Amino acid sequence: MTIPLTPARRLLITGGAGFIGSAVVRYLIQHTPHTVINLDKLTYAGNLESLQPITDSSRYYFEQADICDAAALTRIFDAYHPTAILHLAAETHVDRSIDGPAAFIHTNIVGTYTLLEAARRYWQDLEPETKAQFRFHHISTDEVFGDLEEREGYFTETTPYAPSSPYSASKASSDHLVRAWHRTYGLPILITNCSNNYGSYHFPEKLIPLMILNALEGKPLPVYGQGEQIRDWLYVEDHARALYAVLTQGRPGETYVIGGHNEVRNIDVVHHICDLLEELAPHKPPGVLRYADLITHVADRPGHDQRYAIDASKIQRELGWQPQETFTSGLRKTVAWYLANRDWCEQALSNTYDRQRLGLTLT
Repeated sequence: MTIPLTPARRLLITGGAGFIGSAVVRYLIQHTPHTVINLDKLTYAGNLESLQPITDSSRYYFEQADICDAAALTRIFDAYHPTAILHLAAETHVDRSIDGPAAFIHTNIVGTYTLLEAARRYWQDLEPETKAQFRFHHISTDEVFGDLEEREGYFTETTPYAPSSPYSASKASSDHLVRAWHRTYGLPILITNCSNNYGSYHFPEKLIPLMILNALEGKPLPVYGQGEQIRDWLYVEDHARALYAVLTQGRPGETYVIGGHNEVRNIDVVHHICDLLEELAPHKPPGVLRYADLITHVADRPGHDQRYAIDASKIQRELGWQPQETFTSGLRKTVAWYLANRDWCEQALSNTYDRQRLGLTLT
């Protein structure tokens, strides 16, 4: 039985200063009556500037903490008495996981276990009515399903797991832990697996912001292999709406896959960005005649999955959610945002390591 959240609940968001997490926090403060407690460690990808539009809200609280710190979690649960958790805190970048998998194992597996245990102890002591409404919503990725080898077919809620990278393997592990805590202890959980997100406030190591910022500086636009990899692109604000629908209407113990209905090859994504920049940023860096001339093919990533695609019919049928943005409309909004927010990009890349790694100067 689904017991919907009543007005003015207290929602604990882990990883709320990250890309998707900050979109969720902004959505909750701007479009719902709930109080939000944002728990974030503030690693390289956590940026409080992404929350500037809502930080003055009397319904918003921030706690800098690590999900691997059991004592900190207990303190936060005791202080705020959350009625639901949206767990987004994670190490997420595939290339980083290949370079250094240990951080992914620690945060995504050990951190999820530590959070589950803190939540279970807290939930067990709740009054019956509050206990019945409590939810542990774990936000995951379609990468846990591995590769769709054929051009036909889609990931669904019952697709077997076959992760290809240390990142996706660590997320698959965290999914299994969450399901086990539901099966063994009865913790009321929800799991969502989403496709590739894009939109504003995205850290510039990911494909779309990296291409935009490199192009504006006249730097190469590196594309793995021939760029034939296909991804299903989901606008981050559509994702935030989907997560709220699952939290408030989803059935405990259920999984919902979330996709944008936008399958595009990586090379076509880069060309779309170049075309938009020709229109929106016609004054190019010295020596650049066309942005597309900057496209450079580089050696493919080890274990690179070729195609991800999601059948999101379950969430549409059961919860009434569907994306509002097409890839064309969402990408235009995204490029326009990066053109108007170079200061945010400068701040996000203030870490010297990330500047050197991405080849960006942002001068």
